[in-house]
Amino acid sequence: MSTPQLPKDFMEFMQKMWNPMSFPVPGMFMPTASVEDIDKKIAELKGVENWLTMNIGFIQMTVKTLEMQKAALESFAAAAAPQDKKP
Repeated sequence: MSTPQLPKDFMEFMQKMWNPMSFPVPGMFMPTASVEDIDKKIAELKGVENWLTMNIGFIQMTVKTLEMQKAALESFAAAAAPQDKKP
């Protein structure tokens, strides 16, 4: 069984624990970010947001397509099944 690797630096460990996506966190241990850095990060995150929105659309379209295929297969199976004839 492998043992978890702890970071060598305690501050690095705290940064990973409190900020797993590694966004710069201004505070007493780090200098505050500049407006340009914040604008750059906003632009990057908007790009990620747009990419995720596009993927949600693809997933929703795939689900709808599979639901339509399922309905078609069920209707074919119902049409091919022998009809019960009542006397």
